[in-house]
Amino acid sequence: MVEEQAKVSFLRKSINRRTALKGIGASAGLALGPGYVRYAQAQSSAPIKIGFQAHRTGIGASYGRWYEKTTTAAIKAINAAGGINGRPVEIITEDDGTDAKRGPEVVEKFANQHKVDVVYGTLFSHVVIASSPAAGELKIPYYVVSEGHHVASTKMNRYVFQPGITDVKSQIQSTAPWIAANYGKKITQIFPDFAFGHDHRDYLPPALKAQGADVVAQIAIPPTETSFTKYFPQIPADTDAIYHVMIGPAVLTFVKELGEFYGSNRPQLFGFIDSLEAVDINSPGLEFLDGSHFWEGAPRYAQADDTEAMKAYRAAVGIDENGAAVGDPKDVSTAAHMFGCWETLYVIKQAMEAAGYQGPQDRAKLVEATEALTEFPEGPEHPQGAKTFNGKIHQCFGIQNISKVEGGKLKVVHKTKIEDGLYEPEGDYTTQPL
Repeated sequence: MVEEQAKVSFLRKSINRRTALKGIGASAGLALGPGYVRYAQAQSSAPIKIGFQAHRTGIGASYGRWYEKTTTAAIKAINAAGGINGRPVEIITEDDGTDAKRGPEVVEKFANQHKVDVVYGTLFSHVVIASSPAAGELKIPYYVVSEGHHVASTKMNRYVFQPGITDVKSQIQSTAPWIAANYGKKITQIFPDFAFGHDHRDYLPPALKAQGADVVAQIAIPPTETSFTKYFPQIPADTDAIYHVMIGPAVLTFVKELGEFYGSNRPQLFGFIDSLEAVDINSPGLEFLDGSHFWEGAPRYAQADDTEAMKAYRAAVGIDENGAAVGDPKDVSTAAHMFGCWETLYVIKQAMEAAGYQGPQDRAKLVEATEALTEFPEGPEHPQGAKTFNGKIHQCFGIQNISKVEGGKLKVVHKTKIEDGLYEPEGDYTTQPL
């Protein structure tokens, strides 16, 4: 307990110190950005309201639960360090049911009923895509923690940002060289049949082709499917490796049935941790995963080289060394994604302070201030690692982790570099009117 309190104390002190320094540094840096305007400091003491669009129910509920825990922890830390522009931050939560139809209704409710300053937090790509037009029409900044390529593709609108988590295109581009070098040249791909999965479908083949490997089969599975064995005969017999990235409440069933189908004689397995998020890797039936590898954003298990900032973050959000809730080993976190909530909230804070944000009348200024950001150094506000931000496409770029299942745990064996995931922008949101 003493050790955990010390970690939280480190986090609070570091953020207090960094906030003071960055308040000066951010203004100086932004002044050099294109189109930057120096804004007056906020005068109101009323709370800044952030509308948290949460997946409390539906296929994203396991993510939503941990996104909410992380959000609560981040806001506690932000408020303990003085809030934003000297004002406390209040989170107002609405459940969208992980439903594309309810998504835009929630955004409209935030804007018109709750009168929030910004909307934040959405994960599942079909909900983001459906909700984004409402954010644009209402001219309310919409900060998502989704990972899909939809924001960076510039197919959304100027009010939509993804500044705290990398996108699938970047993740694949970063990990493809390692896959091709270690897993053979014939890859079968299994993915969920909706926008997030389609990103994997579209971007893996060219990324592997550039490394001399090929995707020999692509198997799309409905995200609401509850049994998967009928799909596995579609895997070509000469497959060197299976690349899997399933998602939703049936992921445990997916990996169990994959093991039952192959037994001990299986192709190599490379999974995106989505196939195992919120699932105990030591669950009965998952023994066959030993020796396989997974992509992780932030590692689930504590690593030997964890920074003090990462240790403090893990203590603040309440996960133990195995990535489960402190005091409840069965409540496994979505560690590979939920860090994006923590980091996105600090991006919102940084942008609001740079813009001198006072209220909804300053939303356009907030958009411009966010677009002017360029770098997020590793530390208490960005414990997963350093990131760069491209204001033209509203997307951040960072490191990726490749972890091996070993002894019932995930051990990071390779970290990519930021530049491994960079790609040419497909458009420029800053040319759109506000």
